[in-house]
Amino acid sequence: MNPFRWSFRTQFLLGFLACVGLIGYAIWTQLHDGLQPCNLCILQRLAFAALGLVLLVGGLHAPRGPKARRGYGIAALLVSVVGIWIAARHVWIQSLPADDMVSCGAPLGFLGESVGWLEAVRQVMTATGSCGTIDWTFLGLTMPGWSLVWFVLLAAWAIYAAWKPRPLQR
Repeated sequence: MNPFRWSFRTQFLLGFLACVGLIGYAIWTQLHDGLQPCNLCILQRLAFAALGLVLLVGGLHAPRGPKARRGYGIAALLVSVVGIWIAARHVWIQSLPADDMVSCGAPLGFLGESVGWLEAVRQVMTATGSCGTIDWTFLGLTMPGWSLVWFVLLAAWAIYAAWKPRPLQR
């Protein structure tokens, strides 16, 4: 039962399930515990959803050749890097002193050239929380800190699954 010996398909589908679980927990804390997500929280959820989609498609396709598997690994890595960047920025914002706090709002093309692009994707999908507020921790890490850890772990998992030498199947 060593997960490092599982097939590419199983490893990618496990990564997909991890993404589903992380998004599910974020939604649970929002609906059950009343934690309001900020713009960066929503973007991290979208990055987990995109990563989960890559992992799901790769797992369902389960290519036999190493080139196709590595393509899925690279796609997962690229999506993970975007998630890592978003989560790292969120962790950085939360680490600033209260009087040096920067906003996590606006940019996004200065909100669609000032409230264009379908009202800047409905104000980044109606996030209401503040990015600098820390209202949840586990083992000393905030939710964005855990997101950062999970993006790194899932990127490493996908790369391992994609580059692990496997016998060619017929």
